[in-house]
Amino acid sequence: MKCALVTGASSGMGEEYARQLAAKGYNIVLVSNDDQGNRRVARDLAQRYNVWAEPIYADLTQPHSIEKIHQKVVSRGLEVEILVSNAGMLLFSQLERTPSQRIEQIIALHCTAPTLLCRQFAKDMRQRGRGRIVIVSSITAWTPYPTISHYAATKAYLKSLGQSLWYELRDAGVSVTTVFPSAVDTPFYTLDETTRRWLRRCGLMMSAERVVHKALNAMFHSRRLCLPGIMTKLEAAICAILPACVLLPILKLPAVRRILDRV
Repeated sequence: MKCALVTGASSGMGEEYARQLAAKGYNIVLVSNDDQGNRRVARDLAQRYNVWAEPIYADLTQPHSIEKIHQKVVSRGLEVEILVSNAGMLLFSQLERTPSQRIEQIIALHCTAPTLLCRQFAKDMRQRGRGRIVIVSSITAWTPYPTISHYAATKAYLKSLGQSLWYELRDAGVSVTTVFPSAVDTPFYTLDETTRRWLRRCGLMMSAERVVHKALNAMFHSRRLCLPGIMTKLEAAICAILPACVLLPILKLPAVRRILDRV
């Protein structure tokens, strides 16, 4: 049975990827370390869109988790036509103040897990001569971001991984689309609804529904990159031409210093 596999599918953008793919008729494998939320989303998709949806509990920061997921998929006779590597975590803190365990987790989740996911499922896709992969990076991959140096660095890794894989797999019938969203209105951000509405109206934050719609559109057109929204494209363009030293005077502003001292 053909299906789409989405990581981080129990909430936020992952849930939205699963929902929009189910709406297109795809059976869904949902991977998350939130077992209850994952099961809830699976039930909702099956009832609402009349598709087959299976939740798989997995902590992608743990060794051998990817191999176990792949084994489960193969043992059930499933063909993953679409792989969405979306699972992520956001942590605001200066690097030297961040516990080593948290750094290890974010590197495992953003670097090791997507690499092994692509390794396992891209191999199957190449053998079949078809498949699509979405790798969710971030606008932070385009420039240094103080207070989230560990996060931004892992997203830069995904930027390189996705674009390299696009070249490796382009003649095998497998497309790779790397997505670079800016701020997305998800549980990542602990903001009140008034602030969320204001940020969305200003274009500084996009809804998960809109980001995912643009990402899937890019995927189905086999595009290499997706920067959803005008503000995201503008931000990436500015980051690409401005030298990193421009950040130095910004970091000296009192308001910014207070944030740095706090995290």
